[in-house]
Amino acid sequence: MRILVVQESNWIAKGPHQSHHLMERLVSRGHDVRVIDFDIVWRRDPERKILSSRLEVQAPPKAIPGAAITVVRPGIVQLPVIEYLSLLTSHRKEIIYQMETFKPDVVVGFGILNAKIAISQCRSRGIPFVYYIIDELHRLVPQPFFQGIARSIERSNYERSDLVLSINEALRDYTIGMGASPEKTRVIRAGIDLDWLKHADREKKREELGISPDDIVLFFMGWLYEFSGIREVASALVKEDAPGHLKLLVVGEGDLWDDLQKLKSTPDVKGRIITVGWQPYASIPDFLAASDICILPAQNNEIMRNIVPIKMYEYMAAGKPVIATKLPGIMKEFGTDNGVVYVENAEGVVRNAVIISQNGSMMHLGEKARAFVKQNDWETITNRFEETLRGMVHAH
Repeated sequence: MRILVVQESNWIAKGPHQSHHLMERLVSRGHDVRVIDFDIVWRRDPERKILSSRLEVQAPPKAIPGAAITVVRPGIVQLPVIEYLSLLTSHRKEIIYQMETFKPDVVVGFGILNAKIAISQCRSRGIPFVYYIIDELHRLVPQPFFQGIARSIERSNYERSDLVLSINEALRDYTIGMGASPEKTRVIRAGIDLDWLKHADREKKREELGISPDDIVLFFMGWLYEFSGIREVASALVKEDAPGHLKLLVVGEGDLWDDLQKLKSTPDVKGRIITVGWQPYASIPDFLAASDICILPAQNNEIMRNIVPIKMYEYMAAGKPVIATKLPGIMKEFGTDNGVVYVENAEGVVRNAVIISQNGSMMHLGEKARAFVKQNDWETITNRFEETLRGMVHAH
């Protein structure tokens, strides 16, 4: 199959997300995948120009070695608000060009504006459009004023898509509530790769990071959003009543990076907060192995309420207990007896980590977590996704 992907995030700088795992695996199976993306992080580039040029590159793979994907990034006007208006023009031109030259058998959408364009073009050409939802998309629009408009477009996209896939049940319910026909919705969850975790070296990584055998390590990986809860966990960790052998290991980057650097440099911390910048996907198993308890302390806000980050499956596949805030999507997906310990807020993470590290339940919880997700291997998930796309192509 020839698969065209349209999204409004930076394919190269972000991830690996669900899209990277699935598309790179499809490429490794012989399918031809092309991605039209949008540089959502353009504001962070100090050398940016007002008018960006069209970019076409072979993106280095994030999950599957050798599975390079052609990424096309249409040029935009890199000014607030104007970026969206220019996107409508440049992405429409690019989508039409790709449909005439690449001739996709199916289009998979992850965005809002370029998904709307792609749906219209697919309808006029008899090409199936599959919407894949991993977030409540309009919540991600940085300008609150535009979220209402984005929500209206998102709702229309659900109504007009040939199929709406969601990464979990809570998001499927959300898409139906937003107008998707129930018979045109399905859930295809995130996957795990047990082989990816097999050769992790716990002792070597702990020695590299200065972690002693008696230390209990809380682990978080990913983008450090303001609402991620990591600042609250780090602050609770350095309070006098937290055991000295409890440490926090953070792998990633983002909004809270500078705050964490300031906190870890204070005299009271004494090496209890360890921060590592963004790491290649292949190196993550060693960090998971070096940890004892994984955490997802995000605030229960509108962005996080119904999503299930892919890191949850990876935490659990590594055989680690997870302490997470009571996010409805997480609780619906994993229940209350599958290795996840729920807390009301981020401040409760350290207190519960002390409890499970002292009462002997840590290993048992980790075993439950691994058992719950072990059927979600990426090959099975990719098979379902591949069969779904083939079915849509044949139906058209």
